Amino acid sequence: MAGKLRVFLGAAPGVGKTYAMLREGRRLRGEGLDVVVGLVETYGRRGTQEQLGDLPVLPRRLVRYRGTDLTELDVDALLARRPSLALVDELAHTDVPGGRNAKRWQDVRELLDAGIDVATTLNIQHLESLNDVVEQITGVAQRETIPDEVVRAADRIELVDLSPEALRTRMAQGEVYPPDRVDVALDHYFRAGNLGALRELALLWLADRVEEELADYRARHGIRAPWETKERIVVALNGAAQGEHLIRRGARTATRVHGDLIGVHVRLDDGTAEREPPALAAQRDLLRELHGSFVEVSGGDVARALVDFARTESATQILLGPTSRSRLRELATGSVINRVIRLAGPIDVRVLPPPEPGLLTVPPAPRRRRPALVPVRRRRLAWLLGPAGVVTLAWALSPLRGSLGLSGALLCLLLAVAGTARLGGLLPAAGATAAGALAADYFFTTPWHSLTVGRGADLAALVLFLAVAGVIAHLIDGLTRRSQQAGRARAEAAVLTRLAGETVESGPRVLPDLVAELRQVFGLDGAAVLVRTGALWLPAASAGAAVPLRPEEASFSVDLGDGAVLVLRGTPLTEEDTRLLGPYVTQLKLARERERLAAQASAAEVLAHTDALHTALLEALGRDLRAPLAAVRQEAERMPGPDGRRVGAQVERMERLVANLLDLSRLRAGVMPVVLRPTVVAEVVRAAAEGVPGVRIDLGAGLPRVIADPGLLERAFTDVLAAAGAGPVVVDAGVVAGRVDVRVTVPGGEAAVQEGAGQPVVRGFVEAMNGELAVEEAPGGGTAYVISLARAVA
Repeated sequence: MAGKLRVFLGAAPGVGKTYAMLREGRRLRGEGLDVVVGLVETYGRRGTQEQLGDLPVLPRRLVRYRGTDLTELDVDALLARRPSLALVDELAHTDVPGGRNAKRWQDVRELLDAGIDVATTLNIQHLESLNDVVEQITGVAQRETIPDEVVRAADRIELVDLSPEALRTRMAQGEVYPPDRVDVALDHYFRAGNLGALRELALLWLADRVEEELADYRARHGIRAPWETKERIVVALNGAAQGEHLIRRGARTATRVHGDLIGVHVRLDDGTAEREPPALAAQRDLLRELHGSFVEVSGGDVARALVDFARTESATQILLGPTSRSRLRELATGSVINRVIRLAGPIDVRVLPPPEPGLLTVPPAPRRRRPALVPVRRRRLAWLLGPAGVVTLAWALSPLRGSLGLSGALLCLLLAVAGTARLGGLLPAAGATAAGALAADYFFTTPWHSLTVGRGADLAALVLFLAVAGVIAHLIDGLTRRSQQAGRARAEAAVLTRLAGETVESGPRVLPDLVAELRQVFGLDGAAVLVRTGALWLPAASAGAAVPLRPEEASFSVDLGDGAVLVLRGTPLTEEDTRLLGPYVTQLKLARERERLAAQASAAEVLAHTDALHTALLEALGRDLRAPLAAVRQEAERMPGPDGRRVGAQVERMERLVANLLDLSRLRAGVMPVVLRPTVVAEVVRAAAEGVPGVRIDLGAGLPRVIADPGLLERAFTDVLAAAGAGPVVVDAGVVAGRVDVRVTVPGGEAAVQEGAGQPVVRGFVEAMNGELAVEEAPGGGTAYVISLARAVA
């Protein structure tokens, strides 16, 4: 029987993983369990050493590697000892080459296969799947990694948690690293932001593992009923205006109970091409802003597809909006809301009322309307002539009833019904059909001139007439509707083609022209683009007599981004109008972007003129100072004693400053070349530190090269070291977020920080190499100049 693995997981070194493992080992040994320490790294930490207590410690295996004696876990001794529980520190450790295994987790697997339980420790940054994320956070690439499946297969994982503030306090007190490494660690890997992000990573990874175990358990036991381990709120979206109200209500609930928010849109898989509702895209964006997710599922039954998805996600609530169906349609096809309630079972279903009109800050989305087939005048004419014309035709044909018969009369009346359908649409044709059936019964069936049908054959003929007339009227109405849609599609295509052609030929158009054309195309009373400035809305472009001055006054509005809104007033837009409005909105956004870029270009031109003037001033100042400084130097050389030397040193300092100012002006003017190439920081720092007393260079051997101009970088370090004055200076470096930060710590407190914050020469040199200069207080006292440069690709 295989042994069991127990992992003590931590977010960073120093949180207390080894301490917790040893404490648990002592507890189990006190209960009579045979516990042996296979390998533990105390790193001289007093608390960890004390926890070893009387635990038996197995001697380590001595390994000779490249002339150095190293120690490793003695797997053979543990297998021979066969304890009930072995304590093995640092699961991700890489073994010395030449041994039986390459990694310590492989040693641990041997122990588990032999039936020995193992307790071990691991930091979250060593997990293979998180390696790139950890490097982005800390700037340090982890060479020792472990496959996630090894850790996920553990029988028990315990998170040893410690807040970033408590860990930094422990670090500052010297309980994690030696005192000489504390400042560098606190400024780099152990920054509060890094520790917080690593802690969140550990919590999320562990929560994900718990979710996987729960899902596997439910699948193994065939459990379909949702378990309320976490609140999951499913919001049903159909693209209606009240969808945003549902999303916000669901988001408030999810935030209150620390749950998940999921928006679901059900697309019918009946084989028809369903156009996405216009409001659905905005609702998808709103879900992302509120930290929710959006899912689109397909199914033949909306209610069943929604409930099946909710069960799959172990949802605890389903939020539904009010139905937009008529009572008649619900009676005919059933209510989706009622079906969801019946199918949901233990899942809570909440049906929210529509928001109060006063709570809406923008007008609701346009209603979906069936476009009118014929003008109102023609429809009224069809209502007048259709039924009356059919009755008149039946009366005119009545003298011919003997030769024409009921069937011939019905065919003539059928022709009249078809004409009515073509003239006025389906409803007038339905009225003409009913009037025709009654007229045929009155004039062409026995007994004559009554509404009584004497023969069964006549009754069948009348019923057949009603059915055939209804089908013909419906077909004619459908053909007319499709003809109208085709005409509208051609018109839309023509507009889109024209807009695309104008964009290709002449670029984005100006706002006023677009707004004026938009108002004309849609037949609106007024249209405008409003831009929010503080509490006011100012029109950037407008057209028409009735221009809305606020979004609340508009019949329809569209957000253009960056505080701009397109507002329209007039006849409500149809769904087709809304679709055609999309290209105009895109053109308006392009026009605004063009105006913004033009403004930025104008500002950049002004800035370029200012910069040129500043450069010329610096160059003139440097040249004008050279002659007086040369005269002062000559006088200083004639002065005897320490006064002459002191004046000479100050003149030398001024000459160096003038040279730097001239070089800075040449850099800004672009006449001084900057050659960027991979550069070894240590060589540049040593060259700059020659002749400067009291400089301690603490640069690790593995520090990567940077992209810089070596000469310019040496000038920058020389100026920083020259400004340090008397006192010890420490130069160290580290990799932070993919860049190399070189820190020069000099004596001095806040006054030095304020004085150093205005180092234009050093800053100009660093920025010319695409670097950054920061001046801040050092944690151990003094001023820290941090030069951040891009890391060279190996």
